[in-house]
Amino acid sequence: MTSMTDLSGDLEACIDKIERSYDGPAAINSLESAALPSRRAVIDAYKHIAPIIYLGFYSTRPLCKKNLRHSISVHAYPAYENLCEQIHRAITYEQGEGRLGESAAEFAHGAAIRLFQSLPELREMLNEDAVTAFELDPAARSVEEVVFSYPTLKAITAHRVAHILREQGVPMIPRIISEYAHSRTGIDIHPAATIGRRIFIDHGTGVVIGETAQIGNDVKLYQGVTLGALSTKRSAVEIDGVRVKRHPTIEDNVTIYAGATILGGETVIGKGSVIGGNVWIVKSVPPGSKLYGRARPESHEDET
Repeated sequence: MTSMTDLSGDLEACIDKIERSYDGPAAINSLESAALPSRRAVIDAYKHIAPIIYLGFYSTRPLCKKNLRHSISVHAYPAYENLCEQIHRAITYEQGEGRLGESAAEFAHGAAIRLFQSLPELREMLNEDAVTAFELDPAARSVEEVVFSYPTLKAITAHRVAHILREQGVPMIPRIISEYAHSRTGIDIHPAATIGRRIFIDHGTGVVIGETAQIGNDVKLYQGVTLGALSTKRSAVEIDGVRVKRHPTIEDNVTIYAGATILGGETVIGKGSVIGGNVWIVKSVPPGSKLYGRARPESHEDET
């Protein structure tokens, strides 16, 4: 019969081998964990930002004008403190303390404050997103139901917050927020993607919106839509130090049905177009087009 001592010896041998695997230049061998941002802390910060945006939906006590400011502060202070620390860690790890033209602490403070300064306007945009989801989905019984339960609003809220941080040059943190939303909703939106007002992602599961995608106003996407790149090679991402647009542009008032795949940085879906389900598109289509089946464009003029 094998003794526990023998079993322990086997495990110790395995640990020795794992330890040796950390010798060498492999990218995952970094031991600078204390310097990296904490995923948990970033998510905790975001979990305080979302209630600021939708305070009445998160509060556990009655709200009124007298206690509104205090209730906002209860979330704002821990969100600010967490964000500052994690942004400081991220920027220091990636660029070093002295390469910003300002201290990492000053950069972190400025980025966090600019996010909070943007929240009133962000709330206006997200209110439009919520109302649009209610108006476009007859299954929704109220705007409150949309805020509480619809993945489209959860995903777009996280994206709009992450996008503000990304636009300021904050590394890592925006992607942590977007991937948190992805894990909760099944909707994968890169924080650098540009998204206009009143977007509605119906059902949402499996939607992918790439880094350089540009989406206009009043766009509706169904589940399984991919706005992706034709090339995934890193060597094709930059030309002379300038990042190449790899993902499509979707103009205003476009509807894209389930399973459609639209690829390429030069691909533009013209204003007012309707893209049918399971269509594969790698070339631009003019405004007012209808694509279905084998992606043969049919303009509104053809209908007259």
